[in-house]
Amino acid sequence: MSRKPVVMDEDSPEWTTDDFTCAARGSDIPANILVAFPKTRGRPAGSNKQLVSLRIDRDVIERFRESGPGWQSRINEALRKAVAA
Repeated sequence: MSRKPVVMDEDSPEWTTDDFTCAARGSDIPANILVAFPKTRGRPAGSNKQLVSLRIDRDVIERFRESGPGWQSRINEALRKAVAA
């Protein structure tokens, strides 16, 4: 898997130790601001997906990852087609 080069952004410089010292925790954000950011991460409730650990050949994984975002869903679709065949 190739990694993208780090791009420096002048509008968002790297944090210093002082920046981290002064930073507030996410839990310290006022409730009236938090409501603007609904919790949308994670799988929706009632999903039919199951988390498993599976060993797949490295070249197969790399091939799917090269195809971009959604590669895990494409593996799922390939497996679905295989069990239907």
